[in-house]
Amino acid sequence: MASFSFTMANRGNMNMETIIEQIDAEIVRLQQAKTLLVRNDVKRGPGRPKAKADDLVSKILAVVPVRRVMSAEGKARIAAAQKIRWAKAKRAAKKAKSA
Repeated sequence: MASFSFTMANRGNMNMETIIEQIDAEIVRLQQAKTLLVRNDVKRGPGRPKAKADDLVSKILAVVPVRRVMSAEGKARIAAAQKIRWAKAKRAAKKAKSA
């Protein structure tokens, strides 16, 4: 906080010009502080931030994950299960049509 030292002149009456000068000086100081704070508060627009050189290097050096491969046995189980679902749906449609 700022400390004001108002001078007393003429039996307790404050010098208005001095008070106004001190208030103006304090306003300027606060505006400068606000400017410094606002500059540090980076406002981002919509979308992904632009890449920096450090980010590009880290992307290049990043380990590429190994793509997972499904076994032939797993593919056969999925195909068999899907065929069972299709047959069940076909039977239900046939039953609904006959009823």
